[in-house]
Amino acid sequence: MKETTKYKRSHIVRRAHRTRSRIRGTQERPRLTVFRSSKHITAQVINDEVGVVLAQAADLHVDATGKKPVEIAALVGAEVAKRAMEAGVTKVVFDRGAYLYHGRVKALADSAREKGLEF
Repeated sequence: MKETTKYKRSHIVRRAHRTRSRIRGTQERPRLTVFRSSKHITAQVINDEVGVVLAQAADLHVDATGKKPVEIAALVGAEVAKRAMEAGVTKVVFDRGAYLYHGRVKALADSAREKGLEF
């Protein structure tokens, strides 16, 4: 692994740790976490007290043909909100991880809010 790649990865891990040190998913308010790569986006609703994933959705679960990445993220947000509501979750804590609240991450969060999740 190149030094620059190792350096960049360590910064990503430190940024995510900084964000997650203030966020904890409980039974009443599980954590809605986002993972974003260059090609895909996923979201999970996690109860950290028990270590259980209550709901999850990814761009592989929605019809993404012919859509832009921000539109796909919005579809994933709506899908994870629907699955969370089916699991009995209405309030969550949003965990953006190491990503800025911008673009695909913001689209996912806004769509989940529109579908009924409170955060």
